[in-house]
Amino acid sequence: MERTLSIIKPDGVSRGLIGEVIKRFEENDIKIVAMKMVHLSQADAEKFYAVHKERPFFGSLTEFMTSGPIVPMILEGDNVIEKNRTLMGATNFKEAAEGTIRRDFATDIEKNIVHGSDAPETAAVEIGFFFNQFEINDR
Repeated sequence: MERTLSIIKPDGVSRGLIGEVIKRFEENDIKIVAMKMVHLSQADAEKFYAVHKERPFFGSLTEFMTSGPIVPMILEGDNVIEKNRTLMGATNFKEAAEGTIRRDFATDIEKNIVHGSDAPETAAVEIGFFFNQFEINDR
């Protein structure tokens, strides 16, 4: 079973879309094995997005990600990274396929409702950023 990290971003939380995002995961045979609501500090957001530090959007991204609570979760399932990325849609919601989370709900390239890990190595690091072993349901 593969695992990945998904985050419902501040715009998804503030707009009441947590249930809708979770529903889409569950309808696509994706199991949630850990979930919580947190409010990132600026330092934590900068650490999490450090890979983008030299990019022009780094400041606005970290400011946005600290603007309200987020819901990180660990998703599990067969080919879950690819499955989640398909469900999310393209980063630019205008280019996202019909029926994807971002196409249906995003309002901006940054305010695009969700984040998802892009590879197994990234997923492992990102999961470790938000969760410890005691928070993961390994039944």
